[in-house]
Amino acid sequence: MANIKSQKKRAITNAKRQTANIKKRTEVKSAIKKVLVAVEEKNLDAAKAAYDKANSVLDKALVNGIKKKNYVARQKSRLAKAVNSIN
Repeated sequence: MANIKSQKKRAITNAKRQTANIKKRTEVKSAIKKVLVAVEEKNLDAAKAAYDKANSVLDKALVNGIKKKNYVARQKSRLAKAVNSIN
């Protein structure tokens, strides 16, 4: 542990941010999984709703620096392809 007051505060702040980032990463994975589960069940309405939510979550993750641009684009493309495959 640091001895300097500002470094003690920095360590606490870093721990809080780490926890928040882990929560956001988990939210991204969960949103993606919900779309894939709906697609697997061939439930078009649920898949579209989950896809819209996943797009929103992915965009927020991109803005917040949780995920990179190409990751977000790739996931959106894969999810769209999966949702469109339901007929």
